[in-house]
Amino acid sequence: MIEASWRERALNTEDALKAAHAEIANQRERIAELLGQIAELQQDWTDADVVRITTANVALRREISALTNDNERFSKRLTAARDNARFADRRIAALEASIAEQLMAPPADG
Repeated sequence: MIEASWRERALNTEDALKAAHAEIANQRERIAELLGQIAELQQDWTDADVVRITTANVALRREISALTNDNERFSKRLTAARDNARFADRRIAALEASIAEQLMAPPADG
């Protein structure tokens, strides 16, 4: 039961980590598209356009930063969950060995 919960947490963390990686990739792609559009345009920018694009760029950079932090946090959680799962596996194996030894031991004469 404990082993299952750690494995479930590890799987959930892996899913969250994959989602964070996908979102970071999407944001980078979107930034690249926007930068490409800016380079292609041959018109003069109004002050409002510059402010709007700068604001959008700042917001995207903040989101990337937040996603990167989430990614690091999820990576640490995944590592911890894997460590805990390995510890639980070793503990279960030790308990199983102990039970097997007790079952195999000759009865004590009393």
